[in-house]
Amino acid sequence: MSRHAAILAADAAAGRRHAALAAAVLAVAAAALGVTGFFDAERFADAWPAVAQIASEMVPPDFTRWRSWLRPLADTLAMSIAGTALAVAFSLPLALLAAVNTAPHALVQQLARLLLSFLRSVPEIIMGILFVAAVGFGALPGVLALGLHSVGMVGKFYAEAIEHSDPRPAEAARAAGAGPLQIIQRAILPQVLPQLADITLYRWEYHFRASAVLGIVGAGGIGFELIAALRLMAYDQVSAILLAILVCVVAVDATGAALRRRLR
Repeated sequence: MSRHAAILAADAAAGRRHAALAAAVLAVAAAALGVTGFFDAERFADAWPAVAQIASEMVPPDFTRWRSWLRPLADTLAMSIAGTALAVAFSLPLALLAAVNTAPHALVQQLARLLLSFLRSVPEIIMGILFVAAVGFGALPGVLALGLHSVGMVGKFYAEAIEHSDPRPAEAARAAGAGPLQIIQRAILPQVLPQLADITLYRWEYHFRASAVLGIVGAGGIGFELIAALRLMAYDQVSAILLAILVCVVAVDATGAALRRRLR
């Protein structure tokens, strides 16, 4: 077989493997949708009258209480910023311990990865409930829940960015007699700082949306106002609060995008 024919045969085999993998993924997705009742048209048909009734009660939105939402929205923004700061403060040291090229020992690396996995596995709303029970209502339990839950995710992304850094600057620094901390400070972190900044900004944008949800369990912010309106079945106020949250989310996303452009 000629080289050209061998290349074509290899490409065809790779195409078949990719097609088989795509078919398997689609089959699993379809099975999951079926198990969860997504293809039950009767349930959707039965739900439509209730959806239409709620939608009719949400229009027009009622903004008469908008002044009372300003402080909760500010609290939600403060929670998102404070939670992000807390996550970064814990994520960077754990990421350095969890990355293959910066961990002081394989056992330390595995323990750090296990801790990150544990923090990722506990939903933030569950953390919010636990912290509300521990420290009371208000923004503080929301900050703690956001920060600690995000350590698991942010630390994982930080560690992956650190592992993908170019090893040559670190090898040169090591050959020049630099210690482990100097290698991290001078050879590794300067390479990955833009990626770490991107990850941090994306997480801050996520935190604002998550802060609104955490307010539902008593962790302060606009979510508390949202759940109060839902309990009263004041759906016109619910739609107004959701629109206010949407405006803030768009503003936060735009701010994050602008900051990322400046950091590049």
